Amino acid sequence: MSVSIESLPLHRRIVPPIYLVVSMFTMLVLHHDLPVLLFRAPVFAWIGAATMIGGVVLVMLSAATFRRAGTPVRPFEEVTTLVTTGPFRRTRNPMYLGMILVLAGTWIALGSLTPVLVIPVFVAIIRTWFIRHEEAAMHERFGAAFAEYCGRVRRWI
Repeated sequence: MSVSIESLPLHRRIVPPIYLVVSMFTMLVLHHDLPVLLFRAPVFAWIGAATMIGGVVLVMLSAATFRRAGTPVRPFEEVTTLVTTGPFRRTRNPMYLGMILVLAGTWIALGSLTPVLVIPVFVAIIRTWFIRHEEAAMHERFGAAFAEYCGRVRRWI
């Protein structure tokens, strides 16, 4: 299922990493302007940083797995291979899960409650604007093989 980027609605032309950066910026603004229930301790900064690093590593490993399989990483490009190895053995969306880990780490490192509100909004955007379309394309392209994969591997974890 090849889709021209020009034919996509604007919100889907913006790649998920841009939504990640905007979400992180929004978290910073919420923390700075509306901090609620501050939990400041050095341990939270370390836990947050470790979670963020884990998320970045998961995204990078997943992208490398796609490249090794010869299939594109960008959401609107035509998939060529059903990737079920590497991080894709445990989750159907390791790149998006990695981005969520980056946001969770950002929230923990910031040390206030309000930034966590951004995470479910990010998840909703990714599920609605990307995952739904990607999974439909995968069903169309790979049929029963993708259905079997979905039955074996959860969307998140």
